[in-house]
Amino acid sequence: MKNEKWHQRSIDDTLHAFNTSINSGLSHEQVEANQSTYGLNALPAKREKPKIIKFFGHFNDILIYVLLVAAAITGFLGHFLDMSVIILVAVINAIIGYVQESRAEKALESIRKMMTSEAVVIRDGRSQTIPGEQLTIGDIVILSSGEKIPADLRLIEANNLKIEESALTGESVPVQKNIRKITEDAVLGDRKNMAYSSSSITSGSGIGVVVAIGKDTELGKINQAMTDTEQMTTPLMQQTGQFGKSVSIGIVVISIAIYLFGLFYNNYPAGELLLSVIALAVGAIPEGLPAVISIILALGVQSMAKNNAIVKNLPSVETLGSVSVICTDKTGTLTKNEMTVTSIDLMHNRYEVTGTGYEPIGEIIPKHTETPETEQELYQFLTCVKTVNEARLSQDENGHFQITGEPTEGCLMTLVHKTNLEIPNLQAIDKIPFDSLYKYMAYLVEDQGKKRIYIKGAPDRIFDRVFTNSDDRQVWEDKLSVIAKEGKRLIAAGYKDVPRDTTTLSHDDLQSGITLLGLVGIIDPPRESSIKAVKECQKAGIAVKMITGDHKETAMAIGKQLGIGDGTKAIEGRELDNMNEDALYEAAIEYDVFARTSPENKLQLVKALQKHDEITSMTGDGVNDAPALKRADIGVAMGIKGTEVSKDAARMILVDDNFETIVDAVREGRRVYDNLKKTILFILPTNGSQGLLILAAILFGISIPLTPVQVLWVNMVTAITISFALAFEPLEPGAMNRKPRHKSTPLLSHYFLFRILLVSVIVAGGILLANMYLSHLGLHKTVLNTITLQSLVFALIFHLFNCRHLNQFAINQDFFKNKVAFIVSGLLFTLQLLITYVPFFNTILKTAPLTFSQWMIPLGIGTAVFILIEIEKWITRNIFKYEA
Repeated sequence: MKNEKWHQRSIDDTLHAFNTSINSGLSHEQVEANQSTYGLNALPAKREKPKIIKFFGHFNDILIYVLLVAAAITGFLGHFLDMSVIILVAVINAIIGYVQESRAEKALESIRKMMTSEAVVIRDGRSQTIPGEQLTIGDIVILSSGEKIPADLRLIEANNLKIEESALTGESVPVQKNIRKITEDAVLGDRKNMAYSSSSITSGSGIGVVVAIGKDTELGKINQAMTDTEQMTTPLMQQTGQFGKSVSIGIVVISIAIYLFGLFYNNYPAGELLLSVIALAVGAIPEGLPAVISIILALGVQSMAKNNAIVKNLPSVETLGSVSVICTDKTGTLTKNEMTVTSIDLMHNRYEVTGTGYEPIGEIIPKHTETPETEQELYQFLTCVKTVNEARLSQDENGHFQITGEPTEGCLMTLVHKTNLEIPNLQAIDKIPFDSLYKYMAYLVEDQGKKRIYIKGAPDRIFDRVFTNSDDRQVWEDKLSVIAKEGKRLIAAGYKDVPRDTTTLSHDDLQSGITLLGLVGIIDPPRESSIKAVKECQKAGIAVKMITGDHKETAMAIGKQLGIGDGTKAIEGRELDNMNEDALYEAAIEYDVFARTSPENKLQLVKALQKHDEITSMTGDGVNDAPALKRADIGVAMGIKGTEVSKDAARMILVDDNFETIVDAVREGRRVYDNLKKTILFILPTNGSQGLLILAAILFGISIPLTPVQVLWVNMVTAITISFALAFEPLEPGAMNRKPRHKSTPLLSHYFLFRILLVSVIVAGGILLANMYLSHLGLHKTVLNTITLQSLVFALIFHLFNCRHLNQFAINQDFFKNKVAFIVSGLLFTLQLLITYVPFFNTILKTAPLTFSQWMIPLGIGTAVFILIEIEKWITRNIFKYEA
């Protein structure tokens, strides 16, 4: 029965299917039998792995393997302190991953907690309150205002029942429910005779029969979708994983080959050669790279947090910089989720209303010159919408305006507060509440000594009671059509004077004789910042797709205001349901506005885009968004209006619910990625030059210019000083004008590989030449090794400034902007002085004091590296027209 389309079944058919009745409900025996068959009304708990297994699972990463291999080699050499530091880095990475995973797993638990705790049911002919999980198929549930729906229900009675379903459907307005059978295959938001688990009753009352519980409810399907949804690996993790694998294999192969060559060709002693090869491996392994990457990403996380974007997973910072498509929910994300009156059409004038949201700031501006007659029309219209209104406008302790009651009525109260006219507070003598059967509400009041009926509601129902002449009606129908195409929801208002002795109000009093006051146009307005943010995204080459549960016309109109689509083109969820994967992808590319969508549609679109290598972001705030948020490369949840489920499923949360914050996050993501590339461009020549130095020494059969301990020192000291400097570089000029990089773009381009090799050859070649020259002068080996060590460090310090700008000259107007680069360079130079002149370090590292003239060689090699790489950058940019 779980796939039965209960909205297409009549009440009698539904009750008969479950062998129940509205008066007696299920019997005790039926309840036990059904619970035995269908289970409890609870979402299935996820089978948990032991925490220790989860923790050690985070060591299953190729870069962690590289770290552990480096630690083992360091320990083999007897340098247990360095080994401990490297292992500590691996453990810290695992702890960070474990904590992030634990937070993400709260998503399913948050959904389970959304199930209501109690329900009022009819069983054995009497009303009783039971725990929500004890509900079963066929139970008769009594619904009251303010409660949550405990399971999926087919409504069998609805008394002015309105249910807020935005978390499931994206609809910004509570749905007026009825009990009529729906013949067509309606989407979730159009099933007016159904009530769904976890949605809230805003007004009215009703009775429903349970047709789905637990995992079979619409909420349960989302829960299952989240369980089944694969969380995507970020591009950075894919690339660094592949890079780490390549580096590891390359180092092992080269080390074995060099060992065999030195052993059999150069006749090196086996023990001495082994130490040299280990030095080669330690020098070539970029063991500090994972830690540096983590720190750069962590700094990006801190920067984003200051700008109201909380990133829960470090690599997601970088993913933001490569996003090519943002799929965004409309309600509460691009819009305020606060209904706003934007226009008033009266008999003799039209008014534009400024301001958005419930805050009563704005003006009512006439299109034509005001006259006493038009001012009186406006006064009567505002009196009507204020009087026939059950909402209240108030301020919370933080000064934020909020409404109690229907959002549509709340925005009318805000409208009244925007006028400088004194609108009276009229008390109802009698009233007819709104109902979807007749779609209007009316109040009988006493106004200035007269008895008057004020009425407002759906324009067609009001027009039926106003116009007897079809030509007069057509004029207003034409106005209606124009305003509706702007995506506005329309409400008409009117009045009727009645005898002074009238004390009651009935529908018969409203059948004719109504005088039309006018129409009001209402919209859920776009955030002003969202319009700017969409433009920024498009400028950065990022496509923005709006996915909403709203009607097609409304979605297109809002989309046009936001700059998403042209206002004439949109596709509905039901059309997507009938498409195969290829057609779905074509639709995902062709259309920017998706209306009347289901949760499954959102997930399908994200998958279709990802299948074609689009790096996809999904923003949202409802339960229905959670599977797509989890599946997306970067899921972005709203922090204020977002549900806990959406926040837990997402990788980033916008604290201020401001779409513009995404642009700031993308900007930071691009800065982080550029700085990662700069850092890799800097670190790898460190390892490359050390590896080449030792490799050349073995091949040429000369003395090894660096000891394994000195190699470890260079790696360690650069890792804790100058390797961090590039993390603080500002955004590259033009970074937000370039298209997002393709998913297949390698972390190291051919040009980067060339630059790394070039720098490694220049540094290693320069040091070897100097080393060979100095050895002929008869310098002591310790002094020679110290000069080699200092030359390598000085080359790296100078090369740091080459790497600060990928395409510009190093010396420019921003040269002194990154103060950290100068601080860490000074710190590194100080450390190098200590190991040169402090006897303790001379003993540990086998170094010796240098004379002033001997310092000129490291200084000369560093300067040569800086000048040669700047020349190379100029040639690459100006002759080969290539930018990194």
